Amino acid sequence: MQNKAPSAAAPLEDWLRWQEALHPQSIALGLERVREVAARLDLPAAGPRTVTVAGTNGKGSTAALLSEIYLAAGYRTGTYTSPHLLHYNERIVVNGEVAPDAVLTGAFAAVERARGDTRLTYFEFGTLAALWLFREAGVQVQVLEVGLGGRLDAVNLVDADCAVITSIGLDHVEYLGKDRDSIGREKAGVLRAGRPAACSDPQPPASIGAHARSIGAPLWSYGHEFHVQRAADSWNWHGPGLHYKKLPPPALAGDIQYVNAAGALAAVTRLQSQLPVPEAALRAGLVRLHLRGRFERHANVVLDVAHNVEAARVLADNLRSLAPGKCRLVIGMLSDKPVEGFAAVLAPLAVRLYAAGLPPPRGIAGSELARRLGTCGVPTQTFEAVAPAFAAARAAAGGRETVVVCGSFLTVAAAAEQLHG
Repeated sequence: MQNKAPSAAAPLEDWLRWQEALHPQSIALGLERVREVAARLDLPAAGPRTVTVAGTNGKGSTAALLSEIYLAAGYRTGTYTSPHLLHYNERIVVNGEVAPDAVLTGAFAAVERARGDTRLTYFEFGTLAALWLFREAGVQVQVLEVGLGGRLDAVNLVDADCAVITSIGLDHVEYLGKDRDSIGREKAGVLRAGRPAACSDPQPPASIGAHARSIGAPLWSYGHEFHVQRAADSWNWHGPGLHYKKLPPPALAGDIQYVNAAGALAAVTRLQSQLPVPEAALRAGLVRLHLRGRFERHANVVLDVAHNVEAARVLADNLRSLAPGKCRLVIGMLSDKPVEGFAAVLAPLAVRLYAAGLPPPRGIAGSELARRLGTCGVPTQTFEAVAPAFAAARAAAGGRETVVVCGSFLTVAAAAEQLHG
């Protein structure tokens, strides 16, 4: 490990490489380290109202919609999400603008000055930098997406004014537990006593409601306190004593986006006394909503960062609504993901699978991925990288068939770079 941190004027990539080597583990859950350094930085700041978003799937789109709504309402807004798709800067957004390299390295330098001998993980370092930047930028609202779990995630050092829990699925089971109830309990760790919360999972594990009741966090749940009513070209949101009617559809594709949007609207509604938002801002946010890699379509190509079984089901439903024919499926996955279960959901929609290798240490090599995909009974080709797999699939599709790229943010990022030159 490089002992001395880069200077504030050093390139962003130098800082990111240094952070990756700072802690011996890429994932080390716990709040002790990050709280220690946060205290030296006088964080978290008392100023901004905070909405924290936890869950397995739907976090990114929920956080994006919340940010768009508060921006449309005129609030100075900070948004922290992860992982990024193409550039690290995407993780930290102030008032709708991604943080420039120089601003990020300045924030990293501030965190480094306060760190002392405390070893921070890559995610912890970035979280502290985001909170420091939001304070320096004077944001009024900060939307924070949990990285992994909730209870022990670095984002949870901030007490949320309102917490949103999206759909719960089986992911990161080695850290969060092997069933939805255990995972839900970890996600519910972002709730706070006496502070409002919303859960947009239509069938949430019982542990979420149980934890909310045990600490006295007033929880609204999808299908109970709030729900949606769909129409041909609009939808209605219904909550306790309040209704939004004839809303524009969410700009992101897929039925699940109505559920995600419902959770975001529940959070905004619950914070109305602290952060008043006119209905016009809700409508504007729904129209402006944009998020790369979520059923993102380019001619006959679909890019989707789905990487667990629950997300594969959503992707399959979206593909069925897109076209009746079968697709060519480019898959690249990480070693801690449920390869066989993921592929089993999508295989019935595929005429051919293209197994794309991802780089070590976490990526699965193309040959190993092809072996594991072989259980699906769909013809499979092996490639040691995403670029040749994507090129082969597009050439075979010839503009007639749909090419779907999925399985990991890394897979989609590689295809996006090739697609856009």
